[in-house]
Amino acid sequence: MSTTTSMIAWMQSLSDPTRSRILRVLERSELSVAELCSVLQVPQSTASRHLKVLSDDGWVTGRREGTSNWYRMSASEMPVHQKKLWSVAKNHCLPESTSELDDSRLEQVLDARQSKTQSFFSTAASRWDRLRSDLFGTRLDAWAIAASLDSHWVVGDLGCGTGALSQTLAPWVRRVISVDASTAMIQSARKRLKDSSNVEIRKGELASLPIDDESLDLAMMGLVLPYLAEPERVFREAARASRNSGKLIVLDMLAHERSEYREELGHMWLGFSQPQISDWMASAGWKLEKFVALPIEQDVRGTPVFVATATRSGVAMPKN
Repeated sequence: MSTTTSMIAWMQSLSDPTRSRILRVLERSELSVAELCSVLQVPQSTASRHLKVLSDDGWVTGRREGTSNWYRMSASEMPVHQKKLWSVAKNHCLPESTSELDDSRLEQVLDARQSKTQSFFSTAASRWDRLRSDLFGTRLDAWAIAASLDSHWVVGDLGCGTGALSQTLAPWVRRVISVDASTAMIQSARKRLKDSSNVEIRKGELASLPIDDESLDLAMMGLVLPYLAEPERVFREAARASRNSGKLIVLDMLAHERSEYREELGHMWLGFSQPQISDWMASAGWKLEKFVALPIEQDVRGTPVFVATATRSGVAMPKN
């Protein structure tokens, strides 16, 4: 398709106010179809029809997680001319009052999503270890850290939960920085780690780590990616906080079909594939070195998991 033909198709896409509204909100955040309907106050059939047009013309990218469809704006994949057209159109295609209402409802939807995750952790903190063991077995963390660790290393336990992994790491490294966004989880971690003098526990979002640039020799994430709206941002933050040639270990679920985990565990993602993890790591400045599916313990109820190891290969990303 020629540039002229493409430009005409793109302008036709933007000529509909609803499609322009969809692009405005999807530029800010990936949303499920149900969330998008809530933001725009339109029926699902209307949203789906317009998403089909936008997808066909290269404006949005969709993914399916269980029974839910999620969409985001395809900004990074767009041709230069398409990006320029949107940069001009987005500030002139809708009345200001409409945009303000959409923005307000978007914030409400994102707040509700975050509250749902926080609500799960608030109620799960006291039974988290048992729940984790029931699903994935008692030796999962040990498998993830089977390789020898340098005793001079500073290690980041990102999404530390109740501090079980930090407790395992602490005797073997110089310092552990444990980070979690849940107040209840942080409180449980402080109780568990009260005698570990080389562990620092910090409350904060993984997408904006409370860790200085180039502080970590090793960053570890264990079963946290499904709770994150934008896992790629966390890989970027881990790169920023890691030293040159620093290491990353990720332990998480392989792609699965257990859609009930959305309600039972507050998951936003139903596991991950190797290409998905590899792409996110590469764009964040990590070189994936190994991706291995781990053995499943007998009688556990959870889905198969993987461990991925990577080395920081690029320049540390700026903190968002």
